[in-house]
Amino acid sequence: MISRPLALRLRDAGLVWKPAAGDRFQFLAQDMESTGTEAFTVSDMTIEAHAYPTGTVLGFNGTTEWALDSIAIEDALWLPREDQLREALKGTFQRLERDEEADGWRVVCTFRGEAMTHLADTAEDAYAMAVLAEVQAAGA
Repeated sequence: MISRPLALRLRDAGLVWKPAAGDRFQFLAQDMESTGTEAFTVSDMTIEAHAYPTGTVLGFNGTTEWALDSIAIEDALWLPREDQLREALKGTFQRLERDEEADGWRVVCTFRGEAMTHLADTAEDAYAMAVLAEVQAAGA
């Protein structure tokens, strides 16, 4: 799972989340977090995404141990999985490789004709750094 600070950077850069079954998230507000690391998973049975004209709400279906009916998507922090991050890179993704010397993972992309590499401790974080760079560049 990517780190909370990296997920916040992706969110702030403008990465859009359309909740689907299997997606992981945390509460955005610090005072709503129990440990700061607890992640919830969108599921057809326990936590469902409901789209309304006023916005998307994540509805808790009564199986959690505390009373929370729903949370607005704006109050949730998406923790994208490795496959979702790779999909966000679309055709720019070239390869993922292990860097033994740096004891990390490198994602290589070609973005706007330029080769870019992103090194991180985990493959998920390397993908997230690549997505972050592309989202920031697209917004600039």
